[in-house]
Amino acid sequence: MSEKDKMLAGELYDANYDKELIKDRYKAKDICFEYNNLKPSDFESKDRIIKKLFAKTGEQIIVEQNFWCDYGYNIFVGENFYMNHNCIILDGAKVKFGENVFIAPNCGFYTAGHPIDTKRRNQGLEFAYPITIGNNVWIGAGVQVMPGVTIGDNVVIGGGSVVVKDIPSNSVAVGNPCHVIREITDKDEQTNWNHY
Repeated sequence: MSEKDKMLAGELYDANYDKELIKDRYKAKDICFEYNNLKPSDFESKDRIIKKLFAKTGEQIIVEQNFWCDYGYNIFVGENFYMNHNCIILDGAKVKFGENVFIAPNCGFYTAGHPIDTKRRNQGLEFAYPITIGNNVWIGAGVQVMPGVTIGDNVVIGGGSVVVKDIPSNSVAVGNPCHVIREITDKDEQTNWNHY
């Protein structure tokens, strides 16, 4: 089994010295570099490049510069997707975003992690667990989403949160560690602002 196969299967793998993974990462980083250095108003080129980088996208997506990822081929984006400036996706495993997802600046989605024990960690081993974001999700500024997390549909994640566990649908969640503080109800349709 190759290191890439191990990575995609959620097993421990060595990303540091595997030629295939190194080649894949630098291909993606070169594409990100090209993307990040385009004129911001060059919408046509930006759309073409980001859709070449990601595995799957909707028609209407916006990814603001600067953006970085590890591989690109593990990123799946639904329709009406918006990602603000300075976001990072470490996509050793699949990262799936549903439809109508809005992501504020300075967010990170990290499928990659390392063993707690020093022996395996010092050998350069890591793992990658998938991240899934549902439909109609708003992720506030500076949110960090950790390996293996699923965020349900119709969720608001408050700015600065660190999401280490699954968040159920129809909820507002904040904090470090991120936790649900309330359910989203019909009353929320009567207000046009919040403090999250």
